[in-house]
Amino acid sequence: MKEKMYIEYLFMLMTIGDMMGIPLLPPYYTLRLLPYMVPNIKGWKLRMLRERDFTDIVTG
Repeated sequence: MKEKMYIEYLFMLMTIGDMMGIPLLPPYYTLRLLPYMVPNIKGWKLRMLRERDFTDIVTG
């Protein structure tokens, strides 16, 4: 389950990472995939931009 979650995070980073300043895919592919990503964008941004602590790594 965790592995699936991390793969989804990586996929979202590759496709819409330009929102965070990390352009990895050309805009054409990003725009084609955007309709499938819209429901997950808000939660993904919150998880990616959240400050992490040492205890998060140990317990996670």
